[in-house]
Amino acid sequence: MKFCGIQKTSLLDYPNRMASVLFTPGCNLRCPFCHNWRIVLNPQPPFLQEETVLRILESRKKYVDAVVITGGEPTIHKELPRFLKKLKDKGFAVKLDTNGFNAQVLEECLPYVDFVALDVKTSLEKYEKLGAQNTADFLRTVEILKTGKVAYEFRTTVVPGFVDAEDIARIGEVVKGAEAFAFQQFIPEDTLDKRFTGLKPYSPEVIGKYAQAMKEYVGKLMLRI
Repeated sequence: MKFCGIQKTSLLDYPNRMASVLFTPGCNLRCPFCHNWRIVLNPQPPFLQEETVLRILESRKKYVDAVVITGGEPTIHKELPRFLKKLKDKGFAVKLDTNGFNAQVLEECLPYVDFVALDVKTSLEKYEKLGAQNTADFLRTVEILKTGKVAYEFRTTVVPGFVDAEDIARIGEVVKGAEAFAFQQFIPEDTLDKRFTGLKPYSPEVIGKYAQAMKEYVGKLMLRI
């Protein structure tokens, strides 16, 4: 595998762990509010090669005990399961961030993953605005995680226009029965579509109301605002 970059230390990306974060190039969606759009649209060299990444991670074992794979969208890379196995063989805890639109590769990854964060970006009806042809694979991913043994969370970034009051119940029906769900604040800076760069985020009070409505659908509910 090759990577667009590495964040050597993070306290935020893996719950209760010190982690390194790896960024994969490319994505199968085109979210207008994406912050990592440069590595989605036109990833540029120099790339970090797998051997280099493994060497860096090995050298930092006394500082970090976990690795987060994010993007872009990691599951568009068919070699991902093999790479994750290498991380597990080296003793790292592994977290995978995904949009859920490549369920087959995700299933192949699960034996080598300790935690999965699935982005639930909007209600099913609005996913076509993100470039999705259909949501069948996404829904399959939701069920794989809800019925599986790997720890997971579903998370929704509360982007005005994509997550509005009428979307909450629709999202709730998709994630119903989930063990953990998080609402995340939208940060309007350097987005793919520049109209979102100046978009005013929801207030904490509005997000709090959305959270109250979501509580009837999920177990543990978290706010990252």
